[in-house]
Amino acid sequence: MPTPICVVDAFSSVPFQGNPAAVCVLPAPADPAWMQSVAAELNLSETSFLVRREDGGWDLRWFTPSTEVALCGHATLASAHVLWESGKLLPEETARFHTRSGWLTCEKQSTGIRMNFPARPAEAVQTPDGLAQMLGADVRWCGRSVDDFLVELPHAATLRNLQPDLHALAHLAARGVIVTTASDVPEYDFLSRFFAPSAGVPEDPVTGSAHCTLAPYWGRRLGRTQMRGWQASRRGGEVGMEWVGERVFLTGRAVTVWRGEVL
Repeated sequence: MPTPICVVDAFSSVPFQGNPAAVCVLPAPADPAWMQSVAAELNLSETSFLVRREDGGWDLRWFTPSTEVALCGHATLASAHVLWESGKLLPEETARFHTRSGWLTCEKQSTGIRMNFPARPAEAVQTPDGLAQMLGADVRWCGRSVDDFLVELPHAATLRNLQPDLHALAHLAARGVIVTTASDVPEYDFLSRFFAPSAGVPEDPVTGSAHCTLAPYWGRRLGRTQMRGWQASRRGGEVGMEWVGERVFLTGRAVTVWRGEVL
């Protein structure tokens, strides 16, 4: 039978901005190789697959075009949006997802969808040899989280105009590189971009999981627990954050842009 699938623009309230994620609600667990093939066919930064659990929650897995990942923010946001929009969850119900990163929850609020994620702080490390040259920019600070390198640049204009050597970045021993600066506009506390060519994502438009690293970093820098960030990719998107110890609450909006079937 055909399998319904849709694409949702996450971290945006209007179509064709934010980060598109495909969402596939399955009647039963599927072969991982098939899920990987679907993700490769769609060629979005992430495709999520959901299966209802007996306890009322949902098993959730995320695939890039080339690999399965342990944590993805925008596809979780998109998944929760689809469950409420399709009536599989009532608006007042909490979306509960069992993932490779443990249980994640989402709540529907007037300000958007609020997601409860694990914090993934970065510890200071020596800048890897050649990383500044790969980015084409001076590095003010470099750290390493469980997944990624985090690099702060001196100037927002440099971040906005960055054209890194993606082929070289793909050989770093990390999922990707989060690049950040203080914001040059008053609406946001900081800016960021995220490059993950080794995971099949040259540049991710808006990356929820990266903000699990950015929130502790800027929270310490700014002495704040609540922040708003702008991911300055071509599509762009905003992420609200509340950093509470070992957890980061991410808030964003989402909009469905198309629906179809896998035949």
